[in-house]
Amino acid sequence: MQPRISLITLAVDDLDRALAFYREGLGLASEGIVGTEFEFGAVAFFELQEGLKLALWPRASLAHDCGLPVGPKSATQFALAHNVASRSQVDAVMAQARDAGATVTKPAADTFWGGYAGYFQDPDGHLWEVAWNPQRQEGAS
Repeated sequence: MQPRISLITLAVDDLDRALAFYREGLGLASEGIVGTEFEFGAVAFFELQEGLKLALWPRASLAHDCGLPVGPKSATQFALAHNVASRSQVDAVMAQARDAGATVTKPAADTFWGGYAGYFQDPDGHLWEVAWNPQRQEGAS
């Protein structure tokens, strides 16, 4: 398999609330909810970077589509990471997320690997790390 991830889908309990968090709270561009004409089709998309999108899809719709029952939530199964170019940007993104309704699970602090990072959960419990790595500056924004 060639690694070509083009879409990250997060299952959400309340699509309107999740859309507001990511669009109004975090400032990610979205055309809003589309696909409402289909029983399990309502979804919101966000362009993350060239060739990569984020989708927010109701938990029941994802379960229906993949043929599995809705399972229990677990924030520690995976984390999305957002790398930035400075310590002050870590603090700014963490504050923006908190102000948008995120739960800060670990305030930004120096890391064992020489960087600076913190964690927050979106309103559906998805875990995000915001990090500055002084050894890896390319691609940070």
